[in-house]
Amino acid sequence: MMDVSVIILAGGMGTRLKDVINDLPKPMAPVGEKPFLEYLILQLVRWGLRDIILSVGYKQEVIKAYFGNGERWGVNIRYAVENLPLGTGGAIREAMLLTTADSVMVMNGDSFVNLDVSAFWDFHNKKWAIFSLALVNMDDTGRYGMIEIDANGRVLAFKEKQVNGPGLVNSGVYLLNRNALEYFPSSGVVSLENDVLPYLVGKNMFALPSSVFFIDIGIPEDYLYINANSTLLLQTHGNYPDFSEQPKISRHE
Repeated sequence: MMDVSVIILAGGMGTRLKDVINDLPKPMAPVGEKPFLEYLILQLVRWGLRDIILSVGYKQEVIKAYFGNGERWGVNIRYAVENLPLGTGGAIREAMLLTTADSVMVMNGDSFVNLDVSAFWDFHNKKWAIFSLALVNMDDTGRYGMIEIDANGRVLAFKEKQVNGPGLVNSGVYLLNRNALEYFPSSGVVSLENDVLPYLVGKNMFALPSSVFFIDIGIPEDYLYINANSTLLLQTHGNYPDFSEQPKISRHE
């Protein structure tokens, strides 16, 4: 296997879910008989990705007590701890200090997408991308905001939330090369969505659209739906990804 690490952003408080999951950290919301985060770990196992960094903050002890070092799932889990909130970009920046991997996959700990990870990996390499996003077609993008891409997959613009209608939304799964850190502020709170991605528009940032199952458990309605339909989180594309090819290091444009 190639040198690829996975960072899962699992520091969310789940403020909007408190009435239904009490005081658990959002990624630990129970779905069926497992925490939501466990389904993401199982998805990574099916993909053949076993080096995992959990970026934790709120109620981190609950996550650590359940997952430990990952041995139970046949994976290696380490923890990047946010003692103070660093934002999504800051959390990624600090988690990347724990790996020397050439390429990193980033996932949100509160969303699931039935991604064809082989196609995503191939896309990232063939585009010589420094940063790639996995997009999902949705009938209504109002909750998430919309992303515009050209015919080649290059990201053209990020549209604001609350614009209703069909379009492509960010699934929260990314592939980035180590030199993408050059675009992250070196300290302090950093929002990936506001402080990093807008500055990569027009550079080597590409996005792969797909029409697959996607859910974000950030609101009670969606959480209750997936809790009643947990088998949807066991979906996976049949082909294992081929990590045999070293990712191409992007040239600045």
